Amino acid sequence: MDRAQTETFIHENFGGILQDWPWDETPDYTVFRHADNRKWFALIANVKYQTLGLDQPGNVDFINLKCDPDLLETLVQEPGILPAYHMNKRHWLTIPLDGRCSADQIKSLIDLSYRLTML
Repeated sequence: MDRAQTETFIHENFGGILQDWPWDETPDYTVFRHADNRKWFALIANVKYQTLGLDQPGNVDFINLKCDPDLLETLVQEPGILPAYHMNKRHWLTIPLDGRCSADQIKSLIDLSYRLTML
């Protein structure tokens, strides 16, 4: 899934959410949050591959998602799932949106993040 597909999936499958752009200096960073409790469940942004620890030239869109700490250790061993960039690495993970991770896995992890942040 690329960035546009990911954002469309979120808008089409999760109700009661807000999308905002909290940083004026980085307008390509967008946050998805619950409208009622204002908690984030996804951050989509763009950085250099090297910023994520990947030895590749250029930039990449990525998504940060909340995750159950008990699952996180196993998930970051899978291709396309990284320890969180610029977030708590015990509770968040990062997925480059460049085809490294399957669409089904991304969708499942978005759903998990949404559910973990509901309360």
